Amino acid sequence: MTAKTLISSLLQYKAASNAELLLALNTVDAEPHTTEYRAALRVLNHAHMVDRIFAANLQGERHSYAANWSADTPVLAQLAPSIRLTDQWYIDYISRASSSDLEELVDFTFTDGTQGRMSREEMLAHVVTHSGYHRGEVGRLLPKIESTAMRDVFAGYLHRSDPSRTQR
Repeated sequence: MTAKTLISSLLQYKAASNAELLLALNTVDAEPHTTEYRAALRVLNHAHMVDRIFAANLQGERHSYAANWSADTPVLAQLAPSIRLTDQWYIDYISRASSSDLEELVDFTFTDGTQGRMSREEMLAHVVTHSGYHRGEVGRLLPKIESTAMRDVFAGYLHRSDPSRTQR
């Protein structure tokens, strides 16, 4: 398996897990969990902002983010489609990238002004692992979500997306 194949699979897993989590969030009654629900949306927004920041870095573009956290709590109806579009952008990006593209080192600036340098592979791996960490955090904030959307494991995704893997 190549790094590109693995990263592509991980990005598809990320998109599927995000979609599952967003669907579950849509069914949660936010009233009894107002503080937790708002915190969950802020965490998801943070993960999304980092996704957008790294998408800009991968393209060698400046982004408009002065920080990777927002003081405002986004509305799920606005955040969800943006997350889905960004996830699709990453899937499309990896499908077009060559192995040499992925190995290329890219210089960028973190939101705190610190200079950074990572390969495109490393950036994509960061995006996948960072979002997974925060999906888990949302599951801990909203236990109802944990029971409905926490099949968020890569092995489970691989077997659900390709049932032939379970046949011997």
